[in-house]
Amino acid sequence: MDWELLAAYVARAIALLVAIPVHESAHAWAAYKLGDPTAKNLGRLSLNPLRHFDPIGALCMIVAGFGWAKPVPIAAVTRFRHPRRDMALSAAAGPASNFVLAFFCMIFYKLVYYLAPIAAAWDFAAAVLFQLVWTNITLAVFNLLPVPPLDGSRVVTAFLPQQAYFGLMRYERYIMLALFAALMLGWLDTPLRVVDNAVWTFLVYATQFVEWILRPLLI
Repeated sequence: MDWELLAAYVARAIALLVAIPVHESAHAWAAYKLGDPTAKNLGRLSLNPLRHFDPIGALCMIVAGFGWAKPVPIAAVTRFRHPRRDMALSAAAGPASNFVLAFFCMIFYKLVYYLAPIAAAWDFAAAVLFQLVWTNITLAVFNLLPVPPLDGSRVVTAFLPQQAYFGLMRYERYIMLALFAALMLGWLDTPLRVVDNAVWTFLVYATQFVEWILRPLLI
């Protein structure tokens, strides 16, 4: 058995068990704060992965690198005072939570990298933290694509004229199928990787203060 490959899959699974509940519960929390308790009442304001995971979607994420979770139910029209604006805010909360989590995981990743002793357990901890940073970045970037039904489309359509908004939503199912086809064919791999790497580089520099603090300890 290839133990390194197994460890990589376990690390990715752990990262998904953290990143996705944070993403989905952030949607639920933002919707609740904006006046819609629908997701909260259904138990989606939780970090319990079982509340959010779709089994097939989770398996696809681990094996293929992309998949899906259970959508967070939001009654935008009946619960929000400003449906389109508040829907955009609740949609943006998911990717925003992943960027914040990636930032803090990058800090811990650097701490382990610089301070942890050389041991298999610490190597695995570093691998998990690496996957946490990378998974949160990729999840946030992917969901910010302005393509229905991703979160980015909810943000962008808030600025569209009402007629254009409802016209776009009418074809959401077909656009979603086209999106999955593009993912399967690898058409989005390069542009997504470029953006993911740019965000990773930004976080490396944004957490540079960790190295400045640790440098005197390592001399």
